[in-house]
Amino acid sequence: MREILPALERWYAARIPFGLATVVAVSRSAPRGPGAAMAVGADDEVVGSVSGGCVEGAVFELAQEVVASGEARLETFGYSDEDAFAVGLTCGGEITLLVRPVTSATDPAFGAVATSVAAGEPVTVATVVDGPAPRGATLAVWPGTEAGTLGTAGLDVAVTADARGELALGASALRHYGPHGERREDAVTVFLQSFAPPPRMLVFGAIDYAASVARIGDFLGYRVTVCDARPVFATPKRFPAGVEVVVEWPHRYLASTETDERTVICVLTHDPKFDVPLLEEALRRPAAYIGAMGSRRTHDERRARLTEAGLTEAELSRLRSPLGLDLGARTPEEVAVSVAAEIVALRWGGSGSPLTTTAGAIHPRATA
Repeated sequence: MREILPALERWYAARIPFGLATVVAVSRSAPRGPGAAMAVGADDEVVGSVSGGCVEGAVFELAQEVVASGEARLETFGYSDEDAFAVGLTCGGEITLLVRPVTSATDPAFGAVATSVAAGEPVTVATVVDGPAPRGATLAVWPGTEAGTLGTAGLDVAVTADARGELALGASALRHYGPHGERREDAVTVFLQSFAPPPRMLVFGAIDYAASVARIGDFLGYRVTVCDARPVFATPKRFPAGVEVVVEWPHRYLASTETDERTVICVLTHDPKFDVPLLEEALRRPAAYIGAMGSRRTHDERRARLTEAGLTEAELSRLRSPLGLDLGARTPEEVAVSVAAEIVALRWGGSGSPLTTTAGAIHPRATA
């Protein structure tokens, strides 16, 4: 929902009812994952996507119907080879959508949720998908408060606890409960969608390659910071708008900032006096990806220095060096694509091989 939020906020503030379709479950080679959203507002304005084009026409009509009726719908779309003109997924997968009407009356907490998501503040939205509870009812859960109800106090208490757990992980999931919050598989199905702050990308070394890596990191949804000890290079005008630029010795900055299991660290300093103390710090803290630029000889020399500094084999095994996939990249922009490709492949368990040489599902279940 994050990418369509500006339109949803505009409609909600203007009291324009809209239909919101959200992917709540997928199987096999579905093109979009849980949480993908599409909305239809006044004058047939459409934002977002739930399948990359396969079923959007049918979802458009469903959204209009739920706005007219005021009742949420649960629909599943899959592949069918019996009717060439049937609505379905050409990729062979299956998606389940919750399509619900959103107005200030039916979802009074939506405005507060939208504000939190836009500001990067953590919030989980729990929505009834199926079972003996009002379908489409929502409960918004922040770290210290909540708003809305799913129908019963017991259900709200149980879901609130689970929602805060999912929020800590930045995860989204379907959960099942009894009508009063009991842990049961045969009653109320609730979709918990977490909106954690965007993951961080820390780029060290304010060189031309850093500008391109920062640009593609911003495009992928990371909160990007570029750090360099040299003020002549670390100037905001050399980087995309919205990218934070810090003048500081890289290892000192990293030691003073927070990272987590989603953080991406790209070391482009290409200078032992910068990158060795920086990597010594980076490899001993949580991060999803730690990559360093340089030739293979530079890598060998860097690794030797890090070993002398006392890093273990387990710590050194986290280092992706030379960083990026083998694309034959030459220009800063091409190198940035190579780095981004490795980050995405590592995040989702991709092989980095051409799809024409692989078999099986194109969109396997997420591994990270």
